[in-house]
Amino acid sequence: MGGTVIVWLNGAFGAGKTTTARELVELLPDSHLFDPGLIGAGLRALLPRKRLDEVPDYQDLPAWRRLVVDTAAAVHGEVGGTLVVPMTLLRQEYRDEVFGGLAARRVPVRHVLLDVEETILRERAARRGEAGETAGDDGSGEGRAFDAPDTAADGRCPEPVRHPAVRHRVPDWLRADAHTVDATFLTPRQTAEKVAEAVRAGEGACDIVQTPEPTAETVAAGVLLFDEADRVLLVDPTYKPGWEFPGGVVEPGEPPARAGLREVAEELGLRLDTALRLLVVDWEPPRPPGYGGLRLLFDGGRLTTAAARDLLLPGSELRGWRFATEREAARMLPPVRMERLRWALRARERGVTLNLEAGTPVGA
Repeated sequence: MGGTVIVWLNGAFGAGKTTTARELVELLPDSHLFDPGLIGAGLRALLPRKRLDEVPDYQDLPAWRRLVVDTAAAVHGEVGGTLVVPMTLLRQEYRDEVFGGLAARRVPVRHVLLDVEETILRERAARRGEAGETAGDDGSGEGRAFDAPDTAADGRCPEPVRHPAVRHRVPDWLRADAHTVDATFLTPRQTAEKVAEAVRAGEGACDIVQTPEPTAETVAAGVLLFDEADRVLLVDPTYKPGWEFPGGVVEPGEPPARAGLREVAEELGLRLDTALRLLVVDWEPPRPPGYGGLRLLFDGGRLTTAAARDLLLPGSELRGWRFATEREAARMLPPVRMERLRWALRARERGVTLNLEAGTPVGA
């Protein structure tokens, strides 16, 4: 299988992921079933009720997404071979975080979508007496709501309570991202055979950047680029959730401004011929499992309309880009990045450089 170590079976509720996974383990040599739903059950037992009440299902917990990555890597280290993972990931940012984390640990993923017609999914749910409201699946390979029963009859975690219009619908991004197997009229064994054939043929490989996890504080350089209306350029990474500025980690011995120029060239195919002006230096405190460090934002100047049209994105690293106003950026960026951007824009307006600690000007 070309070194494949994770086969991730994705799909809407009721697509038969877990029954297919059990059949697939029999077809792929040296393979093992890995159920991330058990991690959700563990968090339900470990976290205080107040925290559980804040999220509709365990996939919304950053701890769940982080533990899926760490546990999958640890289990693979113990048993080797291939892990078969039946688990719905319908939110693209969660797919980014989990698959990006696995890529950072050099754990490659084959992403396979089990596609079943929506009418068939609803019929299956109705036959189980679900009425669109309760848990089920075949055992189940889903995230789950915290007010659902602890486990299904076979000891696995049940399906979350999601609106029926969402539960049976596969988003467009997932169809484009994964290798699709139409399982509408197939038995689980036939579906597994189709998946095994696709995996052996190299289908479903995730072309995602492998960004090593930091082991100490880092220095990162970001570059703010503006259009002729003074909107800022943001990019959408494939390997982590949320939008970001062009830029990246400064290599040992590399000047930060030069690192910013290098990252802009690598990420956007754009070679800037102007000197970068430093806008903010922000000390990001360590927040486990992150180590924090210094984050620098530079002013890269304005791009003409023609220059913006020529931007090139590496598919393995960036999904897209767009210019955004400050108000639009506030809806796109995580809070810590937005605070950094907010002060960088003020520094640009005033022609100064600001020293920040955790997104706040020192002395403010």
